[in-house]
Formats: sequence, structure tokens, C-alpha cells
Amino acid sequence: MSRPLRIGITLGDLNGIGPEVALKAVHRLGAQRGVQFVFIGSPNALAPLRTRPRQALLWDPTPHLAPRLTPGRISAAAARAAAAWIYFGVRGCQTGFLDALVTAPICKEGFARAGLPFPGHTELLARLTGTRRFAMMLFGGPLRVVLATRHLPLVQVPGALRQDELTETIRLTGEGLAWMGLRRRRIAVCGLNPHAGDGGLLGDEETRIIAPAIRAARRPGVQLSGPVPGDTVFHQAFHGHYEAIVAMYHDQGLGPLKMLAFDTGVNLTLGLPIVRTSPDHGTALNIAGQDRANPASMVAALEWAIRLARRPNPWT
Repeated sequence: MSRPLRIGITLGDLNGIGPEVALKAVHRLGAQRGVQFVFIGSPNALAPLRTRPRQALLWDPTPHLAPRLTPGRISAAAARAAAAWIYFGVRGCQTGFLDALVTAPICKEGFARAGLPFPGHTELLARLTGTRRFAMMLFGGPLRVVLATRHLPLVQVPGALRQDELTETIRLTGEGLAWMGLRRRRIAVCGLNPHAGDGGLLGDEETRIIAPAIRAARRPGVQLSGPVPGDTVFHQAFHGHYEAIVAMYHDQGLGPLKMLAFDTGVNLTLGLPIVRTSPDHGTALNIAGQDRANPASMVAALEWAIRLARRPNPWT
């Protein structure tokens, strides 16, 4: 008999809501035929919560760290432990012990205090897997959004846009849509400026960077549109005109998405040689330890990890 599909779940920053939503989500999903969940983290993270479900194991790869549980507090020790759990989760996927990785939220301020030079999961996962071509897709409800830039101050976004990198992001979006099982792959690429630059009156990034990137990204089976003004493209996608949107910066893409699917959104990293999903929210330190966190986004992330782990990964 073949072994069950193993889905690793890193517990994230144990002082946030990660352990709570992870445990609640596995309880909510119940027994999944041919699936085993593996929590990756310290027993300290799960100790105050409900009993661990039968279909889940606990793997503590760093017992020497044993971070202290202080709900709602930012801690460098908790951040170091969270980073170590991600490392071992990736190694578990690379060695075949795990078939997919679902990551609970980390605290970026904690990472900074710990001296960890990563603005988020995406960049750390790319480093650990040796991936140079990657992108961050978030989806929920009728929207799928891929970000051309991620966690940058807004003032840095125009200078960070590169034609070749944007071309790769658009191509990854098309490949990701195929992996998700979508037959139609219509992608709208946002403009950066109001009205997509108004023919150069409000900025030249559209003509100088974005339009050439779109032309270079064209592939059979993928329909590209743009640059499309950011104030209309989400309305069009909501009504079924596009399967995905490539947004130029974080809040341009994620504001509309979270308005529609805040509790159910999923983050999927494109380009990795492993399956990685996560909920679309953060650590929510303000409600940590209060048994108030909604696990719906984690449930969706687990469901998608199971689904994608059963399909060929286009980047392996």
C-alpha cells in the first residue's frame, strides 16, 4: 500500500494566530482520504489549544530552540524558530517526506529583530529552493492576483519595475493558471499610473516598461491584455473577463482581493519546485491566544495544497 499524501504545516510565529488556525483548519477538514497532515513546530505552540486530531502528526525539528509562548508579543526567538520550521518544511518536500507545504503566518517585524534578511515567506522559500524565477499569487472568490513587486515602500515601486522581470511574472501567471486547472488563460496586466498613464501624460512606465513586457510574454494559449487601468480591471475580472490580473504593487492588487475574499484567500507561490500555499492573512497579534481566529483561509490553503500536490508541478 502506498503511503498517504503528506501535507506539512509550519506553525509560523507561535505568538500569533498561526497555530490556532492550523489546528482549527485540520479539525474542520476532518479525515481526508489518503491524506496525513504534519504540523512542523514546537509543542509549545499547540499546548494551550485543543487536542491534536488523529490525522495529524507533530514534527519538532528544533527542540533545542523551544521558543517561549507569549501570545501577542513580537519576539526574535519566535521568529528564528519560525524560520527554522520553514527550512525543515522545505527540506521535507525536497527529500520526498512531504508532498506539499502550507505555511502559517510569520511576523516580519520579528524577522527584522532576529536579523533575518527576508521581507516575507516568498523570498525565503525562493532562497531555500534555489529558485530565481518566482511570483506571488493570491486568489479568492472570482479574483486571482499576481504581484509584479511585493513588500516594497510605494516610493520604490516605479524604480523596481524591470521589463524582463515583469515578462517572467506574466509567463509564470499563465503557467500557474494551467496548474490550477483553468482552460482559459486570459490575463490582464495593470498599469502603474492613473488611467494607465493616459498616453504618457501621467507617467511613462506603461509605454517604457509594461507594454514591452506584455509583448515579450505572449505565448500560445494565453491571452494578454494591457496595460489596463487599475481602477477598472478588477471590475472586469469580477465579471469574468479575465482569469488573472498582474498588479504592479502590493496594495493595488490585494486591496480589491481582500475586500472580496478576506476570510478565504489563498497565497500560492509560483515557480517553486515544491507546492507551497498559505492563508492570505498575517499573525493578527491583537487576537492571538483568544480563540477568536477564523481558520477559513487556512482551510482553503490546505485544500489547494492537497489538490496541487496531486498534479504535476510545472516547475520541477
